[in-house]
Formats: sequence, C-alpha cells, structure tokens
Amino acid sequence: MRALNRVVPAPEDLGVEMIGVPQGADLSLDLRLQSVSEGVLVTGTISGPLVGECGRCLTAINEELAVPVQELFAYENSTTDETTDEDEVGRMQGDLIDLEPALRDAVVLALPVNPLCREDCPGLCPECGVRWDELPKGHTHEQVDPRWAALSKLTENTEE
Repeated sequence: MRALNRVVPAPEDLGVEMIGVPQGADLSLDLRLQSVSEGVLVTGTISGPLVGECGRCLTAINEELAVPVQELFAYENSTTDETTDEDEVGRMQGDLIDLEPALRDAVVLALPVNPLCREDCPGLCPECGVRWDELPKGHTHEQVDPRWAALSKLTENTEE
C-alpha cells in the first residue's frame, strides 16, 4: 500500500454547464494505492474549489468540493481482460496509472445539474427579474386584463 498526497492543476472542462472546477485550479488528491490480486485499487478523496452560479437567482457560487473516489486499475494481461469490457475497468500502462478519467468521473457525477446558492433560494421575480431577496415584502406586479386596459385610464383621471 502506498499513500499519495499531491496537488495537481484541474484539467479543462471539469464540470457541468452551470458549475465546475476552474481550469488550472489546485486539486488536492488524498489517495491510497493498494495492490490487490487483479491490479491497483485507488481510494481516497479529491478536493478543490467549485465555481458556478445559482440555477434560480444567478448568484455566484464559490464553494469547496470534496469527492470520494474508488477505482480499480487492472494489471496488463490479468483475468479482468477476459471478464470485463475494455472500457469497464481502468488499465495500467506498465507501472503508470492515468487518474484523469477516474477523477473526471468522480467530480462531474458529484456535481448538481441545477446548483443552488442555498436550499431555500426563492429565485427571481418573473415579472421584473430582480432577486426576491432584494425586493420588499409584499412585492407584486399589478396585472391588468388587456380587455379592461382602456377602462383603467378612466379611473386615473378621477383620482386626481
């Protein structure tokens, strides 16, 4: 068994449309590489910055991400070649392991498709587009039926 603690730059496009890890940001790998009968089992956590925007109110999100990872990398010519598909299990190339596909899978699958700045985010007012948090209590937009719009002009003159 061997412990691996390393900081690496984040690869390009590590995320989904509204949230992800910025390219080149520092990702901390806290991993344990363990020899098993079929290959090397990599377990641990990946942590780093997460940047995006709220799916309801479009507020910027800046959080820390910590994702568990566990992946088996099979030895060349092991019995996993016969029992699994080629892309089902990671393969070692000599003594080297390519961690990027496992890292990408773990991070992207852990991200929310519709991220929120907080659980109870009220979003935006559908009429004026201002965040509900910034609007006064009881904020409404008077909706006048277009068929009665001409009559509403009569009441404006009588109020004066």
